Amino acid sequence: ALWYLMMSVTPTRGCLLDLPWEDILVPHILCHLPLQQLLSLQRVSKSFQSLIQLYLANMRCFDSSQIGPAIPRAAFVNLLKDNEVLQQLALQNCSDWLTDQELLPVIGQNHHLHQIQLKGCAQLSRHALVAISLSCPNLRQLSLAHCEWVDSLSLRSLADHCKALEAVDLTACRQLKDEAICYLVQKCGRLKSLSLAVNANVGDMAVEETAKCCPELEHLDLTGCLRVKNDSIRVLAEYCPKLRSLKVKHCHNVAESSLSILRSRGVELDVEPPLQRALVLLQDVVGFAPFINLQI
Repeated sequence: ALWYLMMSVTPTRGCLLDLPWEDILVPHILCHLPLQQLLSLQRVSKSFQSLIQLYLANMRCFDSSQIGPAIPRAAFVNLLKDNEVLQQLALQNCSDWLTDQELLPVIGQNHHLHQIQLKGCAQLSRHALVAISLSCPNLRQLSLAHCEWVDSLSLRSLADHCKALEAVDLTACRQLKDEAICYLVQKCGRLKSLSLAVNANVGDMAVEETAKCCPELEHLDLTGCLRVKNDSIRVLAEYCPKLRSLKVKHCHNVAESSLSILRSRGVELDVEPPLQRALVLLQDVVGFAPFINLQI
């Protein structure tokens, strides 16, 4: 596709740039090209450079992974400096350099964002989350996995201003305790997906409050939450009829006695029932699955 666009500049084929930019080229042609190819296209001519700048200013989705394994700080700032219509922002490959200085201007001028991915962006601060909460009232999906700078105060700001949230990933946000999670779910009752994985501070209080406040919950990740016990899993089964998947691997205080209720409803669990687990281990040892009369 890039080759075709470049060849179309030749006189024998006419000029692609003669087509209406905002009505044809931007919404119907450039949107089908990978971002990395569009950036290369800028080097064809000054006219193409202006066209790509127009496209970038009207881009609805920015995913840093489309550019390559790493995107330079200056390039990121230049790409989004004129954009005020972003709806999706994914910056999972920018952890080495992304700070509040680069992110806050983008957040501040894009009030239509409904999906933000900041997984592993360790150099940001709580001010980034406060800025998101104040600038993005329609936010529905937010990933803050492995962002240990997230604290209870910034999460409260998010809960107060982004009540349309449907999916939040707080994996390994180790500053957060039960009280912060409870405040979030009390304010954001539309949550369908929540990850609290790898957080030793999260226990039954947070899980029970999530169950009672979020009846639409479909996916919950509690992997490695060592303080979660059977009682909260039973509450989850009682209050969340739409639950489709639950992850409790490495939750050593959660037993089959509580999981069996969800298992019988067809909820996808990441731990096998005790008998099946034993059979798998036995098969690994002896090389075959024995015949067992389960009616005995």
